[in-house]
Amino acid sequence: MISNSTQVRLKHLLSVESLTDQEVMGLIHRGQAFKYGAKWAPEKEQYFATNLFFENSTRTHKSFEVAEKKLGIEVLPFDTDTSSVQKGETLYDTVLTMSAIGVDVAVIRHSDENYYEQLVQSPTIHCSIINGGDGSGQHPSQCLLDLLTIYEEFGTFEHLKVAIIGDITHSRVAKSNMQMLKRLGAQVYFSGPENWYDPAFEAYGHYLPIDDLVNEVDVMMMLRVQHERHDDHESFSKEEYHQKHGLTVERAARMAERAIIMHPAPVNRDVEIADSLVESSQSRIVTQMSNGVFVRMAILEAVLTSH
Repeated sequence: MISNSTQVRLKHLLSVESLTDQEVMGLIHRGQAFKYGAKWAPEKEQYFATNLFFENSTRTHKSFEVAEKKLGIEVLPFDTDTSSVQKGETLYDTVLTMSAIGVDVAVIRHSDENYYEQLVQSPTIHCSIINGGDGSGQHPSQCLLDLLTIYEEFGTFEHLKVAIIGDITHSRVAKSNMQMLKRLGAQVYFSGPENWYDPAFEAYGHYLPIDDLVNEVDVMMMLRVQHERHDDHESFSKEEYHQKHGLTVERAARMAERAIIMHPAPVNRDVEIADSLVESSQSRIVTQMSNGVFVRMAILEAVLTSH
């Protein structure tokens, strides 16, 4: 059900930790409303956004761009290969420039964790910052679209059993999701290679072998193996990983009928998930991608309404 919740207003969106439960649910409900045709009534005639992606991205980058265009926001293209970044310009000076020329919101993905701290503390940068992913830190918009997808399916988070499985240590998706899911009342479990698991995550849930979880949980949230964040000496075969830690066809057959499969994508097919399961009836991976546009519309509206 779509709620007429109070309008969310945010100066920035940096991490899910910075949001109240009311703000999280407000963004989820507003994303639902956009999905079913709600319109934005902007307070200014024109807004400008720029998407500064210093790491490769398809879903997050293009999803924000579609969300911006659906809201009627002017998008200033940015390409690191043709920008002054190639001349040694820092992230701070890039954002300072964008703010100075009138950009209202900058969506940023960067390899440095907490890159945004210097930006939001600056007295001369006035644009809003939306964190599109900071290293192995946080990915708040992915978390919110995941929450929307789960909420659409079950109508609640209370007492849901959610398994987050795979390369957890290197995953900003896992870190954002484990925090919010626990706060909203879900029971969180972890699985995957034990050397990719940090005991600090016990604050949010418990580690169990995947075969102990697959027939017990409501949500199987699989994670991409983050090859780009691993040391060169860490090697494994696709087949070995899939059999030990992946969602195989045999494991999926043991899932409860109402249980769903999720993955932030891109999917390494036949590694984290069997190829035939990616678009199966229990998979919500495509739905997650679609919901990303609507949640990001809600996020953009929230930060631009605060201007």
